[in-house]
Amino acid sequence: MTIGFVPETSSAANSLASRTLEPADWIGIGVPLLANPRDVIKDLHSRHLPSPSTAVIAVYDPDGRIRASASFAGRSGVVDGWERRNSLLSHLRRVLPHDLRLRRPVRTAVLMVCREGAPGWTEEDGAWMWGLRDACTLHGLRSGSYVTLTADGWSVIGENRAGRTPNAIARARGAAREAPDGTTQGMRRAIAR
Repeated sequence: MTIGFVPETSSAANSLASRTLEPADWIGIGVPLLANPRDVIKDLHSRHLPSPSTAVIAVYDPDGRIRASASFAGRSGVVDGWERRNSLLSHLRRVLPHDLRLRRPVRTAVLMVCREGAPGWTEEDGAWMWGLRDACTLHGLRSGSYVTLTADGWSVIGENRAGRTPNAIARARGAAREAPDGTTQGMRRAIAR
């Protein structure tokens, strides 16, 4: 009998690697296209005023109206979709009851992540995408678009649609608004209708 640490097996490494999605995989799961991405992104940006390392999750009714949304700080450098999924699910549960009683999902969740770096896909984005897909399944939602917001502008991953405004530095141009308790508005903000 040997006592000590068990070396990491290739199956453990493969398990971690499988909790990420690449843009081609994302397209393959049938994510619905945003009808007007610029308007959706501007609306989410004005509601939550995200800064880098902020994620905004929004749930839309079938008619395209926003039902609920939440923004929160996400640790950078996380490439495991499991952790991203748990964070998204926690915030979804705070702003909206699940739809698991329905046969098929009718509401759609869209995720916008404000981050530093280039607008193209990264491993971190792959973890967010895996997390969004899994959180939607567990909450009875349809997985919607994944949007990155960088200093260069916004990009809808997997759809090849992008724009310059809003962007990750738009908030810095306008002074960050402070709430009476001294916290900055936009962070850890939840909106439910």
